[in-house]
Amino acid sequence: MVSAPSGAGKTSVCNAVIEGDKNTIYSISYTTRKPRDGEENGVEYFFVNETKFQKMAKEGKFAEWAKVHGNYYGTPKSFLDKTLKNGKNVILDIDVQGGINIKKHYPGACMIFITTPDLKTLEKRLVLRNKDSKETIKIRLENAKKELKSLPKYEYLVINDDLDKAIDSVKTIIKSLDYKIKKETVYKVS
Repeated sequence: MVSAPSGAGKTSVCNAVIEGDKNTIYSISYTTRKPRDGEENGVEYFFVNETKFQKMAKEGKFAEWAKVHGNYYGTPKSFLDKTLKNGKNVILDIDVQGGINIKKHYPGACMIFITTPDLKTLEKRLVLRNKDSKETIKIRLENAKKELKSLPKYEYLVINDDLDKAIDSVKTIIKSLDYKIKKETVYKVS
């Protein structure tokens, strides 16, 4: 799971990590937010209305779901279970509260937090990406301060002051998971 404040580069890092890696698959979340320019349904998100989202939540279709920045986001449980059962890595581009909820249901999940060197850099990136109003940027910066308080719940921290280095760091973390000893691993000594 990769979490980050808005504008820290989480989506750019995740997209680069899965590019060319046949063993790592992107989890596509459901959301009630409106698509941004260039976003396609079923690619970045599954865009649904609030009624459909609430129905799916009641039916237990999500491994986790939350309301973030005024919109609902949910991770489809069936996709996660099927992909993990097939031995693939799943990368989740997920907010802090969603990451913490996933960890409860999937305790072996790896939690990576990406952020900028400081809040000034984050604010500059939010302004430069030109996707949000001034009020939305202000809300996102306040949320970033709250999200940073959750750092102790994460296993890894990547400071994105250079995108290529951040991508390499996340790739290294994911590759290291191939060598992690699992509790069910049994090694026989004769």
